[in-house]
Amino acid sequence: MNAFSTEFEFTLPLGYRDADGNLHKHGVMRLATAADEILPMKDHRVQSNPSYLTVIVLSRVIVRLGNLDMVTTKVIEDLFTLDFSYLQDFYNRINGGAHAEHDETAAPMPGMEAVASTGKFGSL
Repeated sequence: MNAFSTEFEFTLPLGYRDADGNLHKHGVMRLATAADEILPMKDHRVQSNPSYLTVIVLSRVIVRLGNLDMVTTKVIEDLFTLDFSYLQDFYNRINGGAHAEHDETAAPMPGMEAVASTGKFGSL
């Protein structure tokens, strides 16, 4: 039996500052499941704004960020864009397999097709 890692540590470039002013930079992201990418499609926020899929998926797969009790969609929404972009790239690397870093055809994170082609997130 060949064991493989399902959780990966990361460090945000800037970090998330919570309401109390605490900075959270170190976290853990787990591999995504099919449900992580499919179930959010039913969410009304995704139906009205497909780019929001990324926010929901990241909130589902980040199992720890600093000493926060929970990583919610609000936490992801409040990230600096540099950290948000870092997490999207990190997600794609760990879920794309060993070839993802060298394979330009690796599938982007769901909802990120427009970002890959335009270099912009959503309507920004």
